[in-house]
Amino acid sequence: FLEVLTRHLEIQNLEIKTIPLPVTLSSLLATIPNPILPYCEQYLGNPDIVHGTDHVVYPCQKSLRLMTIHDLTFIKYPQYVNSIVKSYTARVKQCLRWTDLVITVSQSTKQDIVNYLGVNPDNIQVIPQASRYSTLDLPNTLDLPNTKVESLVTSVNYDFAQPYILFVSTLEPRKNINTLIAAFNYLKQRHQIEHQLVLIGQKGWSYESIFADIASSPWKHHIHHLGYLSDQLVAWFYSNADVFVYPSYYEGFGLPVLEAMTLGAPVITSNTSSLPEVAGDAAILIDPNQPIELADAMVKVISNSQFREELIRKGKERAMLFSWERTARETLAAYTSLVGKGRGRGVLERSSILDN
Repeated sequence: FLEVLTRHLEIQNLEIKTIPLPVTLSSLLATIPNPILPYCEQYLGNPDIVHGTDHVVYPCQKSLRLMTIHDLTFIKYPQYVNSIVKSYTARVKQCLRWTDLVITVSQSTKQDIVNYLGVNPDNIQVIPQASRYSTLDLPNTLDLPNTKVESLVTSVNYDFAQPYILFVSTLEPRKNINTLIAAFNYLKQRHQIEHQLVLIGQKGWSYESIFADIASSPWKHHIHHLGYLSDQLVAWFYSNADVFVYPSYYEGFGLPVLEAMTLGAPVITSNTSSLPEVAGDAAILIDPNQPIELADAMVKVISNSQFREELIRKGKERAMLFSWERTARETLAAYTSLVGKGRGRGVLERSSILDN
């Protein structure tokens, strides 16, 4: 995204400077009074806009201030995040006092920001994300050397020629993997499916219950956690999955759904938060609290080849609506609009419901 955005800015004879900062330093800079910031602005050449891309922006004295809010998990579902992420609530509320424009990634998250933080909807710009595979040459991405496949097969003692159900994301409570495991157990018992369940992703916060459910499953030897894999290997698994399942409770956007559709995997996902917005009519939407409903959806996909191919076709068409070119173009438009409007008095329309 940054590469594409830089290209668009250079066409307009504009310059971009990126400053990666750790969370602790970002939080320190996002305070008032702050004697350091004037020197930072001067060092950067007094930029027209300072864009904080991860739930923070600094109270700059001269620059316009834009903040990206990806989701409000830390407010809506604090039980799904660790103590560091929970601290985002106070930081975001503070930054909104001086923010001139908010960017978010879905209409669902925009509505959350309005409802929970009291931000004027006119001061929120929705700019969707895109798949990490959207700009790649997909045939080359999927052309995986046999040696890599053989090495992976050996490392997990699993024959990947067998059909599988796929999940890709961090393993944490919010992703609702326990319900996926329950649905898989039901399918094995009720329908005797031959499929394996493949989980790709690093262990996240409070992952222990997921592995406890795997260990207690009668089909635990059919459930495979592969951890972190390269983008090329993940693409190979997406493209060869009989179905991709993403039963998350809450998402700001839901990139794995878009990745799966881009790479030709039929998708089942939750009917909550931003996921219906991303999936459109190109996926089966299920209640994430109903494992039997999820199991029935999986059976429908893996047992009906015509329906499966229809989902794949719709998914690829849907994925074409999202690109990093679009994201960069709309971000540049937001910058231009903000400069034209100038500095305001913050984006808040009313007090936050969290203050009541």
